[in-house]
Amino acid sequence: MALTTKVFYRGAAATSNTTLYTTASTETAVITNIVAANTAGTAGTVTISIDGTAILSAVSVAANSTTAIDLKVPLISSGVAKTITGGASATTINLFISGVTL
Repeated sequence: MALTTKVFYRGAAATSNTTLYTTASTETAVITNIVAANTAGTAGTVTISIDGTAILSAVSVAANSTTAIDLKVPLISSGVAKTITGGASATTINLFISGVTL
């Protein structure tokens, strides 16, 4: 079984909870990194969920800084698609979510 590097989401965060990635119903994936970059002069927050369960809840990102989180969160579809959703307190927060698919 080959591992393939995958970018699940890259771009500005929405200010409301938005779908960032949905697996195929036959796909198995693992989120390995989440990076949140705040380009504003004030602090902001980020929330990321998988199927409605928060894995990051209102995590603070300092003004003009980057927060990187390494993790190993499996998205095992088993015939049912899994959805990554997220949002931030401002569109000045950019998200990069990456991992691998099997």
